[in-house]
Amino acid sequence: MAARQNTKSTRGKSAGKPAAPSSSKPKTTDLPAASRAASPRKSDLTRQRILQAAARVFREQGYAGTRLSDVATAAGMKTGSLYYHFDSREALVEEVVQEGVRRAHEVVTERLRKLPADTCPLQKVEAAIETHLAFVLREGDISSASIQLISQVPAEIRERTLAVQRIYGALWRQLLEQARDAGALRADVNLSAIRMSILGALNWAPEWYRPSGASPKQIAHDISVMVLHGLAKGKGF
Repeated sequence: MAARQNTKSTRGKSAGKPAAPSSSKPKTTDLPAASRAASPRKSDLTRQRILQAAARVFREQGYAGTRLSDVATAAGMKTGSLYYHFDSREALVEEVVQEGVRRAHEVVTERLRKLPADTCPLQKVEAAIETHLAFVLREGDISSASIQLISQVPAEIRERTLAVQRIYGALWRQLLEQARDAGALRADVNLSAIRMSILGALNWAPEWYRPSGASPKQIAHDISVMVLHGLAKGKGF
């Protein structure tokens, strides 16, 4: 009804008079693409809230001991609403175990991308160590759940998750190989074992880290010294 009254009012005005500026706020679809992209959708925010709650519950109760109703309660929503985003416990746990790996890969890749072009290979490994550690401490539930649940989930989920882990592992393998090829690391060590040892040490940190102790940056430096000093040629650090 209001729209029809508006139309009649506009027709009654003389053509020479400009229309009065609208005081209404622009619709979302009228905003530039960049502005729309900067505002995450409500469904995306809800999905992230579910994943954070699920990671916490799975971490505390394990895969077998967790029900979707437990996750819904932790996320502050009804179980029926949770089914809108994840239709089964299997779908939810798969997303949780893969999300931790994907996020770690993203933040480490972004940190490496921002390093100066002349950064030496050994410093790239140090940056990856520091960034991965900061991530697992900041996202303790989802990173720990990713690690703990891999042995508990059904075989088909485990295989798909291992495929995601291998992609991230390839990044670390490349970093270590570049350092070795540059002559910064010894050639008589198994880089696969070194890579898994580094990631194992970093991934375990949320279980013993205490905010009242050393800072994540200091811990990362100490881990780099411990691991890379034994591998580096010369006097190391």
